[in-house]
Amino acid sequence: MKRSRLCVLTIAASILSNPPLHKGGTVSEEAGQTLVPVVRAEATGTLTGLVKLDGPAPKGKPINMAKEPICVKAHPTPPLTEEVVAGANGTLQNAIVYISEGVPNSTFDPPSDPVVIEQKGCQFHPHVVALQSNQKLQVVNSDPTSHNIHPLPSNNREWNRSQPPGLPPLEESFAREEIAIPVKCNIHAWMRCYIAVFKHPYFSVTGATGSFSLKNLPPGNYAIAAWHEKFGTLTQKVTIAAGETKTLDFVFKPRANMSE
Repeated sequence: MKRSRLCVLTIAASILSNPPLHKGGTVSEEAGQTLVPVVRAEATGTLTGLVKLDGPAPKGKPINMAKEPICVKAHPTPPLTEEVVAGANGTLQNAIVYISEGVPNSTFDPPSDPVVIEQKGCQFHPHVVALQSNQKLQVVNSDPTSHNIHPLPSNNREWNRSQPPGLPPLEESFAREEIAIPVKCNIHAWMRCYIAVFKHPYFSVTGATGSFSLKNLPPGNYAIAAWHEKFGTLTQKVTIAAGETKTLDFVFKPRANMSE
């Protein structure tokens, strides 16, 4: 009996002093999947930059909302189309920058916070959004009139939901990656926006300054893409080292005969 107890104590001490080693991520409940490991900030890199337009930007056109007096009333002057929104120095808004090749072979849990599209002034805000697959999308109607949101995906389930005023936000999600899904309103034909869906968290939508930032990139070689609804997609290669911050700019060149 004493010898048996001594053996158990020896094994326990060995386990405590030599815990199991884990390589890569932690195993999820579903066999075969690997979740993203917790990585120290100094072990990852960052990519920042600008998306620009080389040349004059196509001018936005006034949106005719005459068929819906409530929509007209929401705007002292007619709003402009948002296909191309550029700053005075050529910075381009509503571009999506993302990793197109080189993403670690891991499963990325979607964020718990939803991405929100607001219908206000009979327009979708923001004009371009991006989210992870299976992340919640909330659609809010802030107008005193009914709207509907009708995504037209090619790689996801299509849906079309009406939303009268005063109701709680609608909630939906997309299961598969798709860049990007056009969205329309069947009630107000001028309402358009885009939803991009990614299987990873390495993406950014440019704002008024045209800037983007991709953080927490594991060291490696990547293809980085910039997508814009009017100008298409540009791709560049980059290598990121641990603790490194690199700058990468994208410059779109509009066609001479391009119009809204």
